[in-house]
Amino acid sequence: MTTTTTGKTDLATTTAHIHLDERGVAWIDDRNVKVIEVALDMISHGATAEQIYKMHGGYLSMSQIHAALSHYFDHRADYDAEIERQVREDDEARATAPESPVFAKLRKLGRLP
Repeated sequence: MTTTTTGKTDLATTTAHIHLDERGVAWIDDRNVKVIEVALDMISHGATAEQIYKMHGGYLSMSQIHAALSHYFDHRADYDAEIERQVREDDEARATAPESPVFAKLRKLGRLP
């Protein structure tokens, strides 16, 4: 893996079924599914390629799933760093977001602590 002049990792090494958009995000063919999403299926659910196939209802082929997982493993450090960044960002947004009106009403009714 190489680093560009902007300091970002170059994920330009693509495989069959994987293409990069103009921002460098890896996508599976024309399926509107990101490689990171398939990787998260494996990471968060412990899913095998066959289970991911079933989870997506056959929308992705086994070849596409294996290509996505292969791309993930080829660039694992970058993907894991991106996943950690997204989790941190979500946690920060959740911590600073105002309470939802539904939660406020449930709290007022004594149904939430």
